[in-house]
Amino acid sequence: MIQDHPATSAQIEWPTLLLIVATYMFWAIGTWAWSFAPLLSILLTGWFIAQFSSLQHEILHGHPFRTKALNEALVFPALILIIPYGRFRDTHLQHHWDPDLTDPYDDPESNYVDPAVWAQMSRTRRWIMRINNTLLGRMTLGVAYGMPVWLLSEARLIAKGRPGVARDWILNALGWLPVLAWLAFVNMPLWAYSMAAFLGLSLLRIRTFLEHRAHETCRARTVIIEDRGPLSLLFLNNNFHAVHHMHPNLAWYELPARYAAHKDHYQRHNDGYVYTSYTQIFARYFFTAKEPVAHPIWPMRKSDGTDS
Repeated sequence: MIQDHPATSAQIEWPTLLLIVATYMFWAIGTWAWSFAPLLSILLTGWFIAQFSSLQHEILHGHPFRTKALNEALVFPALILIIPYGRFRDTHLQHHWDPDLTDPYDDPESNYVDPAVWAQMSRTRRWIMRINNTLLGRMTLGVAYGMPVWLLSEARLIAKGRPGVARDWILNALGWLPVLAWLAFVNMPLWAYSMAAFLGLSLLRIRTFLEHRAHETCRARTVIIEDRGPLSLLFLNNNFHAVHHMHPNLAWYELPARYAAHKDHYQRHNDGYVYTSYTQIFARYFFTAKEPVAHPIWPMRKSDGTDS
């Protein structure tokens, strides 16, 4: 049995804190570059918007401080514009209940649909969702089509009075203020920044594309991608996703060493759901769907996460 424990006993996890500072710095440089290098500005800003989202993921799992309020203050500015941190936090923590992984109803990060719902969809919507099930589609339509659908669902939750949702959107609106003030200072138009935000969300779709698969056994639903390149840093080693789900309190910089020390264990645990690199994933799935949109084993088996 591999013991789960916090990555460090230190009160401050300096690698994470320093990366937060660096991310804000390079985000600011990216926006500042708009006046003399517009394309570079959008690319650099988009990259560090994605890095910021990865850091938000670290924050919601309790890093780099031991105080929740202090952690969340670090990511208060709404760099991503339309994804409130509080909504990301709450839905992602719900997603961490492994027995519900890939569930079309109970996993808020699932991309599968109930086969009965699929059968009732229009041809146009099926076509869109089939394209969205390729990596290219997920990086394009997954943002252009998926975000409006999500925003509409959020509006419905607010209308129904779902606790906390309106509050998180109000906080997100307040988080726009420092972002908009900075953009005005560096003369970057909002439409250009929106393009950078779209790019950032598109990059994040690479990470989420195949993090989970439909499988009868819940422990075998979560991927390992043995990549240590730029995308691994961008995603803060969340490509070792099975390790993260088993040890969600581990800091990002400890995940690769934990995997390397117990590689056989993790690969047995997730039933060999392993890729060697993101290059392999792009080659295999850029134009090809990994799985059908309709959940292939629905209704799926649910367990308490301890199945072996």
